[in-house]
Amino acid sequence: MPRGLTTAFRTLTILPVPGADASEPAASLPFFPVVGGVLGLVLWGISLSNGLFPDGGWPAGVAALMLVAGSLLTRGLHLDGFADCIDAVGGSWDRERRLAIMKDSHLGAFGAIALVLLLLAKWIAMTRLVSSGTAVWVILVLAVSRTMQVDLAVRLPYARPERGTGHPYVTGAATWHLVVAAAAAAGIALGGYGPLGLGVLGVGVGITRLFGLWCRSRLGGITGDLLGAGSELVELCLLLLLAGAGPRLLAYSGWDWIAS
Repeated sequence: MPRGLTTAFRTLTILPVPGADASEPAASLPFFPVVGGVLGLVLWGISLSNGLFPDGGWPAGVAALMLVAGSLLTRGLHLDGFADCIDAVGGSWDRERRLAIMKDSHLGAFGAIALVLLLLAKWIAMTRLVSSGTAVWVILVLAVSRTMQVDLAVRLPYARPERGTGHPYVTGAATWHLVVAAAAAAGIALGGYGPLGLGVLGVGVGITRLFGLWCRSRLGGITGDLLGAGSELVELCLLLLLAGAGPRLLAYSGWDWIAS
């Protein structure tokens, strides 16, 4: 296993993987979509258990299990970043104060409320995907959301004057990291889902660019917490978008619908 892939798994998940870490943390960035795809595969596998329940299954229960599994497998890393980001936004208008709030390990009221709402919205979206038989799209959503972390790390400067957890990833990020990650995400999108998959990737890019503009204007750049927050934002928006399509999503998955 390439060292960068090993580091990517150890950075983004609790999954045990063999091998030594890469000498530079940023070397893991091109593999972020792969790790996201693997996480999505796990969640999709859990969604298949809906068929084990009688009378049409139990979509809400299965979705809750998917949500718990996703949170545990990632150590809640990105959820923590999202909560810290909301705490910072709600706690002050001053840039330096916001960065200080994000660095604080304590969870504030703004972050706690936002975290509950985020998890609730995810659960609703996943329930809809499971009930409509379209939960396979979770694989692409998680691959895209992790790819967008690479986009932010490459395009934005590190916001803090001092080093933090995200510092080596952001300062070591190179354009070729993003090119490889984007190609991997596009391969998953087109190969597994067809043209609509590429459209989902494009929506993810659009959301990420808007979030990146906000990070640069309000905080001067990106941090590890903001990378996690951006990933959660993209993931949530894409889940809701796809869930809204419901069973109709099946008709536009793959390539067959183009020739029909």
